[in-house]
Amino acid sequence: MSDSPVSRRRAHIAMVGIPAVSHVLPSLEIVRELVARGHRVTYANDPAVADLVTGTGAELVPCTSTLPVADNDWPDDPIAAMSLFLDDAVQALPQLRAAYDDDPADLYLYDIGAYAARALAEAQGRPLLQLSPTFVAWKGYQEEVAAQLWRLPGADAYRARFAAWLAGCGATTTDVDAFSGRPPRALALIPRAMQPHADQVDTATVTFVGPCHDLHGQDGWTRPADAANVLLISLGSAYTRQPEFYRRCLAAFGDLPGWHVVLQIGKYTDVGELGEIPSNVEVHPWVPQRAILDQADAFVTHAGMGGCCEGLLAGVPMIAVPQGAEQFANADRLVELGVARRIDTADATAQALRAALAELTGDPEVARRLTRLQAEARAEGGTTRAADLVEQMLG
Repeated sequence: MSDSPVSRRRAHIAMVGIPAVSHVLPSLEIVRELVARGHRVTYANDPAVADLVTGTGAELVPCTSTLPVADNDWPDDPIAAMSLFLDDAVQALPQLRAAYDDDPADLYLYDIGAYAARALAEAQGRPLLQLSPTFVAWKGYQEEVAAQLWRLPGADAYRARFAAWLAGCGATTTDVDAFSGRPPRALALIPRAMQPHADQVDTATVTFVGPCHDLHGQDGWTRPADAANVLLISLGSAYTRQPEFYRRCLAAFGDLPGWHVVLQIGKYTDVGELGEIPSNVEVHPWVPQRAILDQADAFVTHAGMGGCCEGLLAGVPMIAVPQGAEQFANADRLVELGVARRIDTADATAQALRAALAELTGDPEVARRLTRLQAEARAEGGTTRAADLVEQMLG
């Protein structure tokens, strides 16, 4: 915990998020640390994630979300998906105003999907800081990525609706691209190694602090005394309705000599769908992933950014089985870094999975690269540095 002079001035810091677990977890430890430093921290988010929020010591400010995170029912069309975030912001802003107009924060922190937070902070003339759980825009992002989106059907109507909302919501940034893609200040909660075109990121506005984990360690899982090696298999929180894939994993790793396997199947799959569970496998709907990875020797992951970050921070080789969204690009990046094998779901046979595990864990160059990347990620500062930078903005 920091004992800087700034940290001794108690301030009201507001975090505004969305209820997707993959967006909540990355910044929770920053919130917890700010509370521990004596600040009053309020956290505006849907009551669905109330336990996660209040577990940090922050005050929950209920802000109902319309995002389809409960059933993970996202549209395939990217413009339709982006429209859901705009719809959510439009209905969230009045809720935020009701909570904060008479109790404004000294500083607003916000998730990349919480557009209403930026509108509120700009309307109040308060400083704001984005906490990004994934990669950020680089200098050529508009031309290389965004321009392709704006050519899709429905894009013109979406941009017009966004611009109209910005013109009337009190925001001072009324350009859609600037408002949605270029925060005035941001902390990237990922290792710099996972950032595309990292050398083209504007370091005057973006600081890479790496994954922000519990400063005091995490309990919740004990490695069996007779486990020579531990393998964690997890497809995160959203893409877990995959009984056939889990059966392939059991065929690949069940009774594999020297390996103890922890399989997380999520809330959508019943363990009865998996058939007979081998004696070296434990199956759970949810596991303390960080705690297990700290004791693991390999990781089968869907390559969500959170899983990638945790895998690199723990220094474990990864078999990446991407399921959607940016996970395919993340998987490719892990392969480029030399610490993973990408196997798409359709190709994830028991034989392919088992071969990938043997290759990764038997290659000393993979181990050397992981050691270097782990050290680089830890050197970025994590929770302590992030909290220090938040407090600097209060100065």
